Amino acid sequence: MNNGLVNAIIAYIMWGVLPLYWKLFNDVPAGEILSHRVVWSFVFMGILVAVQRRWGDMKRIAASRSLLLSLTASGLLIAANWLIFIWAVNNDHVVETSLGYYLNPLLNVLLAVVFLREKPSRGQWLAIAIAGAAVLIIAIDYGRFPWISISLAATFGLYGLAKKKIGQDASVGLLSETAVVLPVALGYWIYLAAVGKTTAWTLPVSTFIELLLSGVVTALPLLFFARAAARMSLSTLGFVQYIGPTIMLLLSIFVFKESVSPVLLIGFALIWTALVVYAAASVRGTKLAAKAS
Repeated sequence: MNNGLVNAIIAYIMWGVLPLYWKLFNDVPAGEILSHRVVWSFVFMGILVAVQRRWGDMKRIAASRSLLLSLTASGLLIAANWLIFIWAVNNDHVVETSLGYYLNPLLNVLLAVVFLREKPSRGQWLAIAIAGAAVLIIAIDYGRFPWISISLAATFGLYGLAKKKIGQDASVGLLSETAVVLPVALGYWIYLAAVGKTTAWTLPVSTFIELLLSGVVTALPLLFFARAAARMSLSTLGFVQYIGPTIMLLLSIFVFKESVSPVLLIGFALIWTALVVYAAASVRGTKLAAKAS
């Protein structure tokens, strides 16, 4: 659990600061950024798996139809999440992306209860209720249907559930997921070249090198997340996720200068209250379980 918590914290801090990275490519369309993200993630993970000498695991996955189908689903889910996130950040919707990842832990709890038969304690249900009220307040104050937020929450929540159920090694699983969407990314490169609309390849050398690093930037937090998902309950993992959107929210206010209402700040305070309540309930549950044993 402790090892899982450390991995989760590292992953969510990395995701929290990602908007700073994607803002470097404001002049590149989101779809083209996504295609590079997929290709260079595949290259980076291929090198990592080769160094680890895990190609035998890849052959085992290729021989299992059920595993291939599961990894195809998780690969498509995370690719959709990447596309929405990149588009939102580069079109000045960082506040809405933050809201999406505030919604995600609530969805994680719902998915954990329905599909994994996890049973939150009363204190944890109280925290969930507080966080739910906060998100509702934020959504109402936002003034329109938050499709970006809901799409991000749904794709990443289902991705987390898929990772939990698949239970594959982090590096092998991520290589498999990127391999699933690699043909689409390469096909998109060919299409852009055919119609003369490539943007990334005309970037200054320094900026293009930064884009090449998108493979590392993408893979590292996903590796930490996969390790966390294997060691923690899905509902607890979801609440640790509040680290990421909180960092995004602070970036949107102090770096990107997006407008934030007082109601949003109230919702922010309620969500952190919920996080404290959930953590306290979880610690209490752990102590009671230890005494009982």
